[in-house]
Amino acid sequence: MIRDLFSKKKKYATIPTEQAKQEVPEGLMTKCPKCKTIMYTKELKKINMVCERCQHHFNVSAYERIDLTLDEGTFQEFDGDMIAKDPLNFPSYLEKSKLDREKTNLNEAIVTGEGKIKGYPVVIGVMDSRFRMGSMGSVVGEKIARAIEHAIREDKPFILFAASGGARMQEGVFSLMQMAKTSAALNQLHEHGQLFISVLTHPTTGGVSASFASLGDINIAEPGALIGFAGRRIIEQTIRQKLPDDFQTAEFLLEHGQLDKVVSRNEMRDTLGLFLDLHQPKRKREG
Repeated sequence: MIRDLFSKKKKYATIPTEQAKQEVPEGLMTKCPKCKTIMYTKELKKINMVCERCQHHFNVSAYERIDLTLDEGTFQEFDGDMIAKDPLNFPSYLEKSKLDREKTNLNEAIVTGEGKIKGYPVVIGVMDSRFRMGSMGSVVGEKIARAIEHAIREDKPFILFAASGGARMQEGVFSLMQMAKTSAALNQLHEHGQLFISVLTHPTTGGVSASFASLGDINIAEPGALIGFAGRRIIEQTIRQKLPDDFQTAEFLLEHGQLDKVVSRNEMRDTLGLFLDLHQPKRKREG
């Protein structure tokens, strides 16, 4: 009997050869970083890049976000050719920016424009964390300010999807000035009486979270998004206390009154459409 155990053909899995590995197309499968489920990337895209098992929200590009949010065929981009300069002559900044443009097919860390959601005209800005970690430089601030000015002129709501690591260090004080610039533009939008919806996605940190991203008439976020100003370790060292495990998550901020709602990506478009409908003048709703 023992002899039979050794004589039977073993059914153990074999390690794929390098040739077999090369035959699997790159990007065919995607592994969820939260629950470790492996999915076909094509199928994952069909469900808006949200894990079916644990509801983890994968990052999406600016144009993917626009496709998921706006009515088909309505988007018109603003200032797509704007490219950052190098005001401080920061070493390798222009070279790294060029690499990001080639990698992401974007000229900057934000895409702005106008379109429609559920038939309602809007001006929209969508940040993309793949470009310099979505950092806020002069071009990002200028594009946001111009989009807000357009919303004021055209009397349209403004919606911003934030995703950023904060201020862009390669531009120093020029980057920090964008906090005041965009905040002032949003104040003008508020005085004009037009709606601003801020959608915070993963991650929204630093100077972006401390300025325009937190100034919405309605502030919402995607589930599990990291949202905060300083890093967790710095805060713990400063206050000499251990922070909760869910600190700086969208759910934590909602519980403590810093968000109005946490909205799944699969429900985002319908939720935005509802907000837009509720904020329409009575005569427009009745018409």
